[in-house]
Order: sequence, then C-alpha cells, then structure tokens
Amino acid sequence: MKCLVLAAGDGTRMLPLTARTAKPLLKVAGRPFVVHTLEVLRGAGVDDVAVLVGWQKEAVVGHFARTDRDLRPTFLEQEERLGTADAIGKAEPWAKGRFLCVNGDVLPPEGSIKRLLKEQKKDPTSVIMTCARVKDPTGYGVVETGPDGVVTALVEKPDRPAGDCVNAGIYAFPKDIFDEVRETPMSRRGEFEITTTFQRLMAQGRLRAVVMEEPWIEVTYPWDLLRANAHLMEGLEGAIEGRVDEGVHIEGPVVVREGAEVRSGTYIVGPAIIDADARVGPNAFIRPSTYIGRGCHVGAACEVKNTILNDGSDVPHLNYVGDSVIMEGCNLGAGTKVANLRLDEGPVPSTSKGRRVGSGLRKLGAIIGPGVKTGINCSIDAGTVISEDAFIGPGARVRGFVAPRARIH
Repeated sequence: MKCLVLAAGDGTRMLPLTARTAKPLLKVAGRPFVVHTLEVLRGAGVDDVAVLVGWQKEAVVGHFARTDRDLRPTFLEQEERLGTADAIGKAEPWAKGRFLCVNGDVLPPEGSIKRLLKEQKKDPTSVIMTCARVKDPTGYGVVETGPDGVVTALVEKPDRPAGDCVNAGIYAFPKDIFDEVRETPMSRRGEFEITTTFQRLMAQGRLRAVVMEEPWIEVTYPWDLLRANAHLMEGLEGAIEGRVDEGVHIEGPVVVREGAEVRSGTYIVGPAIIDADARVGPNAFIRPSTYIGRGCHVGAACEVKNTILNDGSDVPHLNYVGDSVIMEGCNLGAGTKVANLRLDEGPVPSTSKGRRVGSGLRKLGAIIGPGVKTGINCSIDAGTVISEDAFIGPGARVRGFVAPRARIH
C-alpha cells in the first residue's frame, strides 16, 4: 500500500521555530517529526511512502540523503502552495491506484492506520477519513455522521460544535479522487482545499468516517511539540553510550549518546535524551520529557524540565527552563529564568502569526527561535515568543512577542 505525506507548507504558525528549519524537520524525542510519521506508517505495513515537499525542500530531501536513509521515501514537489486539494493532485502520476494520505503535521497511531487499510479493502470505492474525539473541537473541522459512518456534515472551526469528532487529517483515497480534485473550485482564500472536495463527495454520499480510539498527535502550534515530545518518550529505553561521572543520579529511562558528558552531582529523571557531544553539569537537574540536543551545554545549578533544547544551544549557569522549545544556536545568560506558570494558574496564552492564541496548557514556558541571546538575570514570562536573532539585555523582563533581530534593554 502507498501513502502520501503532505509536508510542503511553510509552517508560518510554527514561527519562529521554522525561521530556518523546515517544519517536518523540527525535532521531537531527538528526531525530526516526519521521521516518526514515516516509522509509524512502515510499522503499519505501508511499504511505499511519498513525501510532498515545497518550502525548504532541499533540507528535507537532504536529511534523508544523510540520515534515516533506510526509510527511503519518494519525493514529490508542490512548487506553489495552492491548497491541500492541489497538493494531493500532485500525487496522481505516482499513486496509480488506491492510496493513503496523511497530513505532515500529524503523528498517526499505528493501530488506526492498520484499521484504515482494512476498511479500505472492504469498500475501495469510498473515500474514508479517520477522525478523533477531542476535548475542545472549536479549532478543528467537526465531523457529523449518519448510518454506517457516512459523513453528513463537515464544519470548519465552529463556535458551537455539534460534537467532539474532528477531522484528524488521515485519509484513504480511491484512484478517482483525482477526478474530484480537478473539479474542486478555488476557495475564498485563493486555494484548492480538500475540504471543498469533501463537500462534493458528501453530496454524493461517498465520504465515510472511521473514528480512532488511540492517542492522536497533531502539531499545529509550537507548543504542540512538547506534547508530541512527551508522548514519543513514553516508551523510551535507557542507554548510556557517553561519559557519566561518579556521583550522577539517574532515575528512569535516560539516553546518553556517544560523545556526551554528564558531570558529577547531576540528577536526571527520565524519560530524557542527552544527544551526542552535549555537556550536562556539574550539579544540574534534568527532569522528565527533556531533550538536550547535539553540542548543547546545560551547566552548573541549572534546572531543565519538559523542554526541547536544540543543537548547539546553551543553558550554562544558574538557569531555570521549563516547558519550553529553544531552537539552535541560543545562549541564555547566567541567571536567566523562564516562567512557565501563571500566578492564577490559568491556561497560558501565547502568540502565533501576530495574534494571541490560547495554548490550553496550564504550564508553558518560552518559544525561542534560533540565534537568540539573553544577558544575565533576564526574566522571561510564561508563553513568551522570542523570534530569531533577538538580543535580550541584562536584567530585562520580556513577555508576549519579541520580533526578529529585536534589541531589548
């Protein structure tokens, strides 16, 4: 069976994390998100995967040329991003029959993929979408079904959802989907959207839904990476390949890659991954669901919790970082602290594409783009977004949104 992974978007809602990194290559549990998706598909029995690339296509293709070469996906290209229906249409020469399709920001459960394959074999003429039940469906396409799972309504981001079943971005298509795509009109947003195609199919009674029960991960906003990271670390198996000094306490599954060093007095509670050539300690505290990237430095009297610290970034002296995502090449000055909890303990809002967005999280620290530097004793409020190459001066307090290359004193 074939599967198309849609990964051509420019990831603007993920800024500043995608300022220099293609969204599919953002790391969770130490590996690019798209790699986890491909491994789930392979585990479910999908033997032929195509990845649709667009923005930063060279980086995505280059990753698989250098690393994870055993996955060997085919690459298709969407030069101009004209919507999801247009993206799916690019696969026609490759598909040549029935195929699955997964949004590139979705980590599908392996069991649901297997079930979807079985459903498609029962009725290969139908278009099938996999749906999930969520607590807050207002940010999704809400799906209503009738007898036998036939979809009767699909409402995008309703203020008052009719149910909790939402479009999970996982589909099974027959060959004639391409005929329907060609007939899909352009939307008001100037795109050819697969949801418009689905409206046509619903009118024909040709769209069915399969509801999955397993945990489902979608990465839409930067803080979603933290949930994906914690989920993927749940089954982590500990492995010590690097240097661990006497006097280091390790509790739970912890991976220390070759070339990494963990110095005396450090306390690590897994699951946690310390990647190659990273240095931790002495006397550091690493708490669960933390990834410390290649060449990073987490130094003396620092505490890092539920955080993704990307390659070459340093948290070197007297720092606290919790529930945060920090991209490559950053340095937090001595005494810089990241708040991750509001005083009223309410959900922490953040910023995406210039507007305030509810994260739905009680604890959320900072989202920090590549190349950011902070001076000593800086305070960063919960939910703050700091864009690439910003400089935060000594003793400054920052909150909300900091623009690219800003200088704050």
